[in-house]
Amino acid sequence: MASEQRRCRLYLISPERLEHPAVFAEELRAALDGGDVAAFQLRLKDVSDDAIARAADTLRPVCQQRDVAFILNDRPDLALKLDCDGVHVGQDDVPYAEARRIVGPERQVGVTCKASRHLAMEAAEAGADYVAFGAFFPSSTKSVTTPADVEILEWWSGLMEVPCVAIGGITADNCRPLVAAGADFLAVAGGVWAYRDGPTAAVKAFNEIFAGR
Repeated sequence: MASEQRRCRLYLISPERLEHPAVFAEELRAALDGGDVAAFQLRLKDVSDDAIARAADTLRPVCQQRDVAFILNDRPDLALKLDCDGVHVGQDDVPYAEARRIVGPERQVGVTCKASRHLAMEAAEAGADYVAFGAFFPSSTKSVTTPADVEILEWWSGLMEVPCVAIGGITADNCRPLVAAGADFLAVAGGVWAYRDGPTAAVKAFNEIFAGR
């Protein structure tokens, strides 16, 4: 059985395009000024390896100086090359076993499981550091092909020690049921970067909810 409920934490996801990583670095610093953040995932779409490397080299120090894990989406090869703290793979990306072989035992590997209990159990048994369920709400960054129900978080947190991440359209206004259901992390993109009062206020708002306020 899982141990006593861990406090939920924030897992930031980057915008899909960063024309000027140095400019975005200021937004990232502002977000981290708002309070506790467990991890930041660089998730760029349809860009060159050089663009990923430039963004990673700019943003990784911002995270690592503050003890925030720097995770790269989709690319275990680049995660290793760019000295990231881990990699996140989806069901259409490199399989978990291959990602683990590439990045080695010390870096984190997380796996998207959408709304599948079976995929999550497989990933956990294979050694994934966390599994991600979603989408729980309509998302501005990803088309929702498999809506997830909050019950999957309750089921997982009552059964497994491997942490679970909730993802998909999450904001400070709608996240409370996910926290109550046992999500270990909330993965948030637009809910922070597009927050009405700015990213610092967004992170602060999430952390107040996590603290039960």
